[in-house]
Amino acid sequence: MKEKLYTIPLNDAVNAADECPFCYIERNVEQDLLDYCLGSAASYMEADTRAVTDKYGFCREHIRKMYDYGNTLGNGWILKTHYRKIISEMTAQFKSYSPTKISFKEKFSKPDSLKNSVARWVQERDKSCYICAEFDKMYERYLDTFFYLYKEDGEFKNKVDSGKGFCLHHFGDLCEYAELHLSDKEKAEFFPRMFKLMEDNMERLYEDISWLIEKFDYKNKDADWKNSRDAVGRGMQKLRGSYPADPPYTQKK
Repeated sequence: MKEKLYTIPLNDAVNAADECPFCYIERNVEQDLLDYCLGSAASYMEADTRAVTDKYGFCREHIRKMYDYGNTLGNGWILKTHYRKIISEMTAQFKSYSPTKISFKEKFSKPDSLKNSVARWVQERDKSCYICAEFDKMYERYLDTFFYLYKEDGEFKNKVDSGKGFCLHHFGDLCEYAELHLSDKEKAEFFPRMFKLMEDNMERLYEDISWLIEKFDYKNKDADWKNSRDAVGRGMQKLRGSYPADPPYTQKK
C-alpha cells in the first residue's frame, strides 16, 4: 500500500519494533511539543502561544520534563504569565467561596473534596495540561489510522501481528476503539489475534525479567545475559507505558 503523509508515523512506529508503537508515537509527539514550547524557535516569546499554555497549564509529569528540558528563560516566561492567570483565578475562587454544610453523618465518612469549591478548582487544574491535551487530540487520529491500515494494508497488519504487542495502557485504548471501528466479523478475528499477541509478549517480558534476576546468582555470572539487560525498563513500559529508562529530553544546543 502506498504510504500517505498521515500513515508515516504509524508505519515508523511499527517498524521500530518497540514494546509499544503507541508509546513510540507518544514520545515523539511529546518531544515535538517540548521543542515547540521551549525550543530554539522561541514559541514561548509569542503571546498567543503563552495564552494557550496559560489556559491549560501543565501536569506534574510534563512540568518536570519542561524543567529537565533546560531552557530557564523560556520556562520563566511561561511561568510568569501562567502565574498571573492562576493568581487571578485563585483570587476569584477565594472571593466566591462559602463553607459547605456537612451533615452529622458526613462528618464520619470519607471527605468528598468536590463539595469544596476551592478543592474542585484545584483538582480541575491538576487534570489540565497543554501537552496532554495536544497529544490526546492527535492520539485519536492515530488510533483511527491504525485501524484503517490494519484493515487495508496487509504488510502493516503482518508487522503488527508478528510484533511485540502493546503496553497495557495503550492496549486498553486499542480494544475500546476496535469496538467502534470493526465489524462483528472483523472483531472475531482481531481480538483473538491481539489477545494471543499480548499473552505471548507478556510471557516474553516475564522470562527476560526472570533471567535478569537469575544473572545476579553467582552461579550464572558467566552466563549470557540474553535479552535481559534492559528488562526492567521494558517491563515497566509494558505495564504502564512511556519509557522509564529514558534520560531527560533536553534542549538541542
